[in-house]
Amino acid sequence: MSRLFPYPVLTAMLLALWLLLQQSIAPGQVLLGTVVATCASLAMAALRPPKAKLRNPLSIVRLVFIVTIDILRSNISVARIVIEGGRREDTSGFLEVPLELTDRYGLAALACIITATPGSAWLEYDPVRRTVLIHVLDLIDKQQWTDTIKNRYERLLLEIFQ
Repeated sequence: MSRLFPYPVLTAMLLALWLLLQQSIAPGQVLLGTVVATCASLAMAALRPPKAKLRNPLSIVRLVFIVTIDILRSNISVARIVIEGGRREDTSGFLEVPLELTDRYGLAALACIITATPGSAWLEYDPVRRTVLIHVLDLIDKQQWTDTIKNRYERLLLEIFQ
């Protein structure tokens, strides 16, 4: 059974996503979605990615809560910037943040968090220098942004992945 479904959770989630996008649970859609999800799972098995090792489930819950609050706050801030239009000075800029995080899944999660937060975008990761380049729409205080990334996100990701 594990040869047909090497990643059963991935297969189930892909099937659920397929049915959600199709907005139908008709037998034909369930069958087609199962075939697509199974093929995608088998393709993933061919890539043989290393399994993620999650260390602290409580930190995952805290991280999700913090990220949700930060995304809501950022949405409000970006909306204010858009509504104000040209009445404010341009404060966007680039920020380079040093990271301790080296786990590939942790880095991927951090990239998703930063990019999903309106007003910021993950641009480049330098594995040699272990730094990330970020573009921030409202970059007033570089140290505050660095502290936010290091203390709010990276610290929890280190607890989860390393």
